[in-house]
Amino acid sequence: MVNRFMQSRLRDLVFLAIILFALPAFLSNPFHYDLATQMAIIAATVVGLNLLVGFAGQISLGHAGFFGLGAYFSGIMTGSYGWSSIPALLVGAVLVGIIAWIVGRPILRLKGHYLSMATLAVGFIIAIIINNETWLTGGPDGMPVPSLDIFGWELSPFGSYSLFGMELDGNQAWYLFAALVLLVAVWFAQNLIDSPIGRALRSVHGSEVAARVVGVNTASYKSLVFVISAIYASLMGGLYAHFQGFITPAVAAFDFSIVLITMVVLGGMGSTMGVILGAVVLKLLPQVLADFQELETVMFGLILMLTMIFMPKGLLPTIQMAVSKRMKKKAGGQA
Repeated sequence: MVNRFMQSRLRDLVFLAIILFALPAFLSNPFHYDLATQMAIIAATVVGLNLLVGFAGQISLGHAGFFGLGAYFSGIMTGSYGWSSIPALLVGAVLVGIIAWIVGRPILRLKGHYLSMATLAVGFIIAIIINNETWLTGGPDGMPVPSLDIFGWELSPFGSYSLFGMELDGNQAWYLFAALVLLVAVWFAQNLIDSPIGRALRSVHGSEVAARVVGVNTASYKSLVFVISAIYASLMGGLYAHFQGFITPAVAAFDFSIVLITMVVLGGMGSTMGVILGAVVLKLLPQVLADFQELETVMFGLILMLTMIFMPKGLLPTIQMAVSKRMKKKAGGQA
């Protein structure tokens, strides 16, 4: 059973790698690369959020706050204090993890609507601080962020690079880097899910009472996964800031938190590949619906509503179940 699960995870990872590295063949201009890079960064963020929501069964309506903290910390330290990007990203992730642990210990004792409101309040507090501390963050006007510096190698959308004999422009290089980051994020999440920690998280999701009865320290595991998901958000927020070159308080806004949680639910809670699909769909829909102008928001909401009514388990799990049923029916007919 364990070997079968591991083979399935490896197959998913290989399939994702093939898609990511084959995708540039279909990207024809800088806008396409920009959109694909954003998808990869946001998808890695929701992979971390899925650990909290899909596997541990906890809700977070303020996760954009951690994303924004990572973005602004890296932007401030590299832009104002001359730090290199990698130390700024790592230190920012550690600090965000500590903040998540401090706030997570009390609020994760709550359940249901109370937990939702508490995480929402955390996100609002972070967004307000970023918006009001103009001297540090630039306030509503935002702030510029330097290019990503990887051990002296500067990655910029406006640069040109040579990789294994291939000449790449900055957008192509950034996409390949973001794709690699997404693969690492998925690999870590899958290994965590298959570990004893992952089994403990699933037991917490199933029944906290039953988990405690068999000796699972539910409070510690919920705090741990909250910290891990916040670190995911912080790292991806920092990368997003360096990629965009400019950030505003919108990166920590409530709207963005709702988008992140919707990606998890739409793609399929508890499905790592599903939430990536959810991220792709929600990033692409506004582009597809742009021609409808004032009806764009209405159609966007309608599509999401119909999807959740007819695919309550999420896009990918529903598709997988439909394919499985069809294969079983075909096998039964042949027998």
